Amino acid sequence: MKIKLIPVLSLAVLLTGMVSCKDSKNKTEAGEAEVAAETSMQASKFMVDTQASTITWEGNKPTGTHTGTVNLESGVVKVAGDSLSGSFLIDMTTITDTDLEGEQKTNLEQHLKGTVEGKEGDFFNVQKYPTAAFEITDVMDDNGKQMLEGNLTIKDAKNNISFPVTYSVDGSTMTLKSEPFTIDRTKWNVNYGSKSVFDDLGDKFISDDITLTIDIVAKKQM
Repeated sequence: MKIKLIPVLSLAVLLTGMVSCKDSKNKTEAGEAEVAAETSMQASKFMVDTQASTITWEGNKPTGTHTGTVNLESGVVKVAGDSLSGSFLIDMTTITDTDLEGEQKTNLEQHLKGTVEGKEGDFFNVQKYPTAAFEITDVMDDNGKQMLEGNLTIKDAKNNISFPVTYSVDGSTMTLKSEPFTIDRTKWNVNYGSKSVFDDLGDKFISDDITLTIDIVAKKQM
């Protein structure tokens, strides 16, 4: 039996992150962290299927665009009617580029992860911060779109953001998909190549925006 929790919205599924498309919609505003959502004791519990779930990222600079993925390490979602709670861990050591090959691909991935000596702090410094996290704080309606609100932690910064999603339960499977949305990476102290932080970059800058899209599949715990 299929239970529709939210009317299906048009989906564009890509979770995208490094520095993103200037024309991307759903620009988020980073606010102060909020209290995590809670659901009733009767809520159904779903564990994230990390093999079936996808986070994709996209970033750009004047000379071009890069795209890629990053994996979920774990996650749980609790569903009670129209209420959601839960949290996810993102394995930052799995950052992968999908638009390059060979040495260029390897070099970019190592730079993003911070595994190059002397460049550890340029982007995500996965040796110090191997995971990022997201915890749900609310789900609300905004002009006909369901907005998922939560605290996103990257490196040593935690900010509250919201973005449009759809979710549904079909038997023992839950799916949650976001539309593409953007975050300003400098709010999480990812400042490398940012014109808003450094004033002497000329055209050698990287956009502050990271475009992200989330596609999560979770299985019900009996």
